[in-house]
Amino acid sequence: MNTKAQEAKGMSPADLGKLALALVVLVAGIVGFYYFGDNPSVPSFARVAGVIVAVAAAMAIAAFTAPGRKLRGFVAESQFEMRKVVWPTRDETLKTTGVILVVVVILSLLMGLIDWLLKSIVLDWLLKLGH
Repeated sequence: MNTKAQEAKGMSPADLGKLALALVVLVAGIVGFYYFGDNPSVPSFARVAGVIVAVAAAMAIAAFTAPGRKLRGFVAESQFEMRKVVWPTRDETLKTTGVILVVVVILSLLMGLIDWLLKSIVLDWLLKLGH
């Protein structure tokens, strides 16, 4: 049987606590950034470094929860699938881009022609019949 189908639906209290702690750490980093913004003795790179550390710590804490493990699994599976992708060559990419540009120009001209014809029919011909 597939173990993924048997997983519990809700989060445990420990996971909720970890996510709350991660949120507190993240908010503390952001608040610290703005709190020390008026203090000239604290260099701006230290404030930015503090936010980066807070974000990294919050992500590390959140990574050890059930949703964090699911996300890590998803990222690992995505990376595995990305290795299977056959990317187009530069020549194929340039040719495809050229075709798309030509189609866009042709459709733009066609839409402009239709717009001009409808304007001519409605404004110049139909509205003048009423006079």
